[in-house]
Amino acid sequence: MDTKLGAGVFSAPDYLDSAALRAVQTRRLVRIVRHAYDNVELFRTRMNAAGLSPDSVTSLEDLAKLPFTVKTDLRDTYPFGLFAVPMKDVVRLHTSSGTTGKPIVVAYTKDDLDVWISAVARALSCCGLSGRDIIQITYGYGLFTGGLGVHYGAEAIGATVVPAGTGNTERQAMLLRDFGVTAICSTPNFFIHLVEKAAACGIDVKSLPLRIGIFGAEPWTDGLRQHIQERAGIEAFDIYGLSEITGPGVAVECPCHRGLHIMEDLFYPEIIDPETGKVLPDGEEGELVLTTLCKYAMPMIRYRTRDITRLIPERCACGRTLRRMERVERRSDDMIIVGGVNVFPSQIESALLRVVQSPQYMIRVYRAGHLDRLELQVE
Repeated sequence: MDTKLGAGVFSAPDYLDSAALRAVQTRRLVRIVRHAYDNVELFRTRMNAAGLSPDSVTSLEDLAKLPFTVKTDLRDTYPFGLFAVPMKDVVRLHTSSGTTGKPIVVAYTKDDLDVWISAVARALSCCGLSGRDIIQITYGYGLFTGGLGVHYGAEAIGATVVPAGTGNTERQAMLLRDFGVTAICSTPNFFIHLVEKAAACGIDVKSLPLRIGIFGAEPWTDGLRQHIQERAGIEAFDIYGLSEITGPGVAVECPCHRGLHIMEDLFYPEIIDPETGKVLPDGEEGELVLTTLCKYAMPMIRYRTRDITRLIPERCACGRTLRRMERVERRSDDMIIVGGVNVFPSQIESALLRVVQSPQYMIRVYRAGHLDRLELQVE
């Protein structure tokens, strides 16, 4: 399998010229499509129904012929219906952060994990982190992809990792100070809460060695970035990922802060019209669709993320040739994200219907201080 990126040279793919990048993408696309066709019944059935075979895909342009994959496909085939390798080759399982119903299950081979680690390592390096840093990770560990995903990428660049996990805010503040932490990975709103809690404990975060924050798992604005940077005296970076694709590390900001570089040698991006499914040219806003080029346990072909963004084709001032995406601030469905957890109103309604008939309800999402809260009012 074409998944090796070179030992220790995590940033090399970020600077490929366009011809070399297309060659890598095409070779990997052809291989993953055949792998998915041969091993995933749902994908094979849809390909056959469209009159397609793996031989129909010989270029990146042919990708548009293929059927989409959507979130309900993962739920309908729960738990292992989209796996493309025998269970003996699966070395790890994760699930989505959804709150109700069957979770989304994702699987990884050893090579898949190596690819994921390299993607996160490249992302952290893109933000200016290195083996000289001490990185505190406050994402959830366990079935959620955030904590472990960032953890192994941080170790791969040689950094010292503090696997703090979620909650325990006062202890987190103590660790920031006592361990001389230089970078933190967190949801933006938890970090603001952490800064305030630290101040209440007599710890001025601005006086600490902390210099970089990498924030993800929930939408946030440039206004919030400015607030974080002024309040904590750090540089704030946006990181993007989703469990269905691999986890964190799909895209990340560089120090130019003009969009997130997509690791498009590993995750091929398209922008489509969310109503028609038509592929849109770079620069036009639409729904982000991703294809995993190097994930073999559970390949995702043309996965509709429902995130609205656009691709920025111009080369970044940082020198990376990878295309960028605008930061995601809205979606094409009704999903809301509360404290890093994906919540669909339809899931809440389904749960209500188990206990009441014809519920009249309202979902109120608000902030208590800087933490997300969801309140359900039922009549």
